[in-house]
This record gives sequence, C-alpha cells and structure tokens, in this order.
Amino acid sequence: MFEIGNSLREARVRQGLDLTDVERATKIRPKYLRALEDEQFEILPAQTYVKGFLSTYAEFLGLDGQLYVDEYNSRYVTREEEVPFRPRRSNAGRRRSRRFESTVVLVALAGIAVVFALVIAAWKSGDDSPNRRTPIATPDLRAPAESTLVVRATRGTTRMEVRRASQQGQLVWSGTVGHGREQSFKLKGKLWMYVQRPRAVDLVVAGRTARAPARLLLVDSSGVHRAAAAR
Repeated sequence: MFEIGNSLREARVRQGLDLTDVERATKIRPKYLRALEDEQFEILPAQTYVKGFLSTYAEFLGLDGQLYVDEYNSRYVTREEEVPFRPRRSNAGRRRSRRFESTVVLVALAGIAVVFALVIAAWKSGDDSPNRRTPIATPDLRAPAESTLVVRATRGTTRMEVRRASQQGQLVWSGTVGHGREQSFKLKGKLWMYVQRPRAVDLVVAGRTARAPARLLLVDSSGVHRAAAAR
C-alpha cells in the first residue's frame, strides 16, 4: 500500500513541473489534478473519471498508471460498486428473444439461397460463350508509399514536439505519448523533434527501428540524427 496523492505530487515536483504544465499535456483541469494529489476523489464527477485521470496523470509522470488504479480500487471501491446490477429477464422476454433469433436465421438462410441461385445462373450464362476470352489482369501500379516516422513509447511516457525542417519551422504536433502508445508522421522532407525522455521511445523510420540518441533530433528518410540547439 502507498499514498496515491503524495507519490504523484513528489514525482511531479522531482521533474520540476507545476499543475499548469500537467494540464497542458494531459488536458486535465488543475482542480482535478489537485484533488488527485490530495486524495479528495469525491470532487471528481464519477469513479470512471477518477480511474481515467489517475492512469493518465501517472503515465505522464513516467509511473505505472495501472498500479495507481489498482490501489484506488483496493482502497476506495467496494465490491457492490464494482459489479453492476443486472435485472433478471422474464420468461416472456426470453421467448421474444428466441422468436427474434429464429426470424433472423430464416432471413439469413433465404438471403444465402438467393445469392447461391444468382451465382449458378451467372456461371451457366458464362458457359454459353466458350470462345470468349478472359481479359488479362493488369498489375496494380501504385505510387510508392511515402516514408513514415513512427514514435513508440515502449519504455515510458514522454512529452514531445515536432516541427518542419528546424526548431523554428511549422509546428506539426505537440503533446504527450503515453506508455505503450505510438504517434505517426509523414516524412515530407525533414522533421525537427524535441523528445523530453529519449530513453522512453523507439523511432521507426521507413521500417527501420532506432533509439533516440538525444532530446533534439532531425529525422528524414535516411534515418535519425542529432540536431544542434538553436542559438
């Protein structure tokens, strides 16, 4: 057993983050973040929100979100709350359900019979012209797929920012990639990237997997490279 709120607060403070930073990354309002850290779970609208916010907040801080949800369940959720009430179905309801299922089966069988008859008719029609030549299928010539960058958070959660060409380029994406999640980008030229926790991610470029060598990166179809900090 551990203190849910204190461990979240300590992890946030260790990383030099305030509640505004966390809100910007997780989209969770500060009053709810503060309620999680103070273990005032009754402030949140429902238990579903508590569990979802706990998991998101913990994953953002690089913690095990499921561990926090399990601890919350063990301390605050009773067995009656975990198992939803299910009213018993009456015999009349079951009989109506059986009749409905029987009707669906009969309709499906009738549909299959019609399709089978159409196939037989088409096959016989094709046999009437034995000299008809079947056209030769042409290969499906498609343009080669664009190179793709996939960022996989395989070892933790990380904050990330992606821009076109350089640190001053057009913003493509900014946010948090949760542990076990991934984010994809089309490689049209170069992408500049800031990765808060490089060790947490794998980068897949045109099918080739590589580790992030630094926080500032340049990625193109040839691979992943270190980027110099802007002066």
